[in-house]
Amino acid sequence: MAMETAGFTYGSDTSGLVWGFLFGREPQPLALDSTAALAWLADGAARPAQEFVWLHFNLSHAASEKWLMTHTQLADEFYETLHQGSRSTRIEQAENTLIAVVNDVVHNFSFEASDISTMWASVAQNLVITARRAPLQSIERLRQAVIKNHEPIRSSVELLIHLLRDQADVLVNIVRDAVARVDDIEDHLLAGRLVPKRADLGGMRRVLVRLQRLLAPEPAALFRLLQRPPSWVSELDSLELRQSTEEFSVVLSDMSSLQERIKLLQEEIAASVNEENSRSLFVLTIVTVLALPINIIAGMLGMNVGGIPLAQHPQGFWIIVAIIVTFTVVAGWLVVRVQRNS
Repeated sequence: MAMETAGFTYGSDTSGLVWGFLFGREPQPLALDSTAALAWLADGAARPAQEFVWLHFNLSHAASEKWLMTHTQLADEFYETLHQGSRSTRIEQAENTLIAVVNDVVHNFSFEASDISTMWASVAQNLVITARRAPLQSIERLRQAVIKNHEPIRSSVELLIHLLRDQADVLVNIVRDAVARVDDIEDHLLAGRLVPKRADLGGMRRVLVRLQRLLAPEPAALFRLLQRPPSWVSELDSLELRQSTEEFSVVLSDMSSLQERIKLLQEEIAASVNEENSRSLFVLTIVTVLALPINIIAGMLGMNVGGIPLAQHPQGFWIIVAIIVTFTVVAGWLVVRVQRNS
């Protein structure tokens, strides 16, 4: 039966249920295990209309999908989304229920592409099913809001709206962390210390691009839903759903601006590196050119053949030194002149 939220433990049971909550019976939601949830689902005729249940499953557990197919009547589209390749964020209507595919970041997010995972949701008037394969940040924030902050949830759609807003908050924190990293890199760049590598910025930019691509809701499906929501969705819930998607748009816009900023920093770092390489190459060219006359003359005079000029001259050594110095000065002047004209 229903368990008190104080005795709630984190972790999936034998059916793959991570947690379950009953809303609408008490001022605070009641925690459910799989047995209590099954009893509530079987007692459909006797339950009040304002009650609804939220069940969250771990799809890595082999029994989760089988339990859902056996004890719930979810739309076929929900099971199709679990196995299809496209995982873009979207909310669409199927058989008078809402099917949501929500991409989120896992715990201890470290700007790695593998730290992004997917959560699936089926939202009906009296039943909310969410499922994931890895613990996600936004769904954990929603759980904390339910069991610790005791935030009131009046309907199943509001639960979905709360989830979307929690996901937007997670994205805000990611963008804030990324901005702090970019600020630090920019400070080093302005100070002339090229400590950061372009690869670090490139990895951060790739993750932000992937986040934006996966988390941006599909506009067509969302437009159809907002235009013709299910009959049991209240006008207030429909309005708040629209507002939550607008909040998402603001966060995604900030993410796009950050991507452009990272791109400019990459270009500036690349220009600085190229400039340093050009200076090094110029110095190497100067050294090579200055050493060229003495190498040529030394090589010619070192030949073990007869007829070496100035071999018997008493001042031959100093004459050769003067010739080498003259050629070296002329070569150096020519290199500097070419460098200035280029």
